[in-house]
Amino acid sequence: MEKISAAITAIGGYVPEDVLSNAMLEQMVETNDEWIYTRTGIRERRILKDPQKGTSFLAIEAAKDLLNKKGLDPKEIDLLILATATPDMPVALTGPYVASQIGATNAFAFDLQAACSSFLFGVSAAAKYIESGRYKKVLLVGADKMSSIIDYTDRATCILFGDGGGAALFEPNYEGLGVKDEILKSDGIGRNHLYIKAGGSLCPTTAQTVAEKQHFVFQDGKTVFKYAVTGMADVAEEVLKRNNLTNNDVQWLTPHQANKRIIDATAERMGLPAEKVMLNIHKYGNTTSATIILALNDYEQQLKKGDNIVLAAFGGGFTWGAIYLKWAYDGAQVKK
Repeated sequence: MEKISAAITAIGGYVPEDVLSNAMLEQMVETNDEWIYTRTGIRERRILKDPQKGTSFLAIEAAKDLLNKKGLDPKEIDLLILATATPDMPVALTGPYVASQIGATNAFAFDLQAACSSFLFGVSAAAKYIESGRYKKVLLVGADKMSSIIDYTDRATCILFGDGGGAALFEPNYEGLGVKDEILKSDGIGRNHLYIKAGGSLCPTTAQTVAEKQHFVFQDGKTVFKYAVTGMADVAEEVLKRNNLTNNDVQWLTPHQANKRIIDATAERMGLPAEKVMLNIHKYGNTTSATIILALNDYEQQLKKGDNIVLAAFGGGFTWGAIYLKWAYDGAQVKK
């Protein structure tokens, strides 16, 4: 039997209309545009302001964009994986709701949580379902309403995050295109440096936890930065070596968009010039589970069949990794 590889055959994306610029943040906390941009590379981010809408809205819109571009009947989808760190609510998974809302009535669905590595780990999971031969169409959606867990009086975190969603369709490929290799890692030391203290089983919600603002993201920025720079660059370099790829063989690096300095360090370790690095952090900030797929979506028109692409991410936990894939279609032929 021919070897099945899992290829991305369509992508989609969605960001809310409302923009939160650095200039607007200057009015909210003690910071300024130059300070934010030189340290992070972020100019603005998008915010889903409607209090009646959660992460599911972003996921549904991104999935609809993909279905529309591909001309795909949602009933053909076998599985929907929702990569997210901000589900609509605890216990009741958001993925099944997204599947129902887009008409994917023949799919089963679940959520996958790996902080900022959620989409990357989701690519690994989606690929395995396709490679098994049992599933023909797997929809991976990465979405986060980060504004729902950010304290907009904390200048250490409120400058970094934005809201958004993206989607990727995985199908079997017999030409050797698609996911080729992966290096995924985790280390529990991370739980001390990037977390939301309350709301879980360890520290349940009380009036006191709410009053003390323990339901927002806390980040020890310097420590996370140190781990992220080495972690993401290490695995990106390792996946090249393991597949006998040189910097000339790689067409694109698609990194998690957390901080431009981390992205630059990863590209430098891989020996890649800036023009081979997908970058949209200046527009959207860190959308957590949506960063990688939104970058692919922004650059889709430039992607060519057979392109060697390395996806890389680092997130809470800690979680990190790199995935090497061969792109399966010419992006320029996709209707916008």
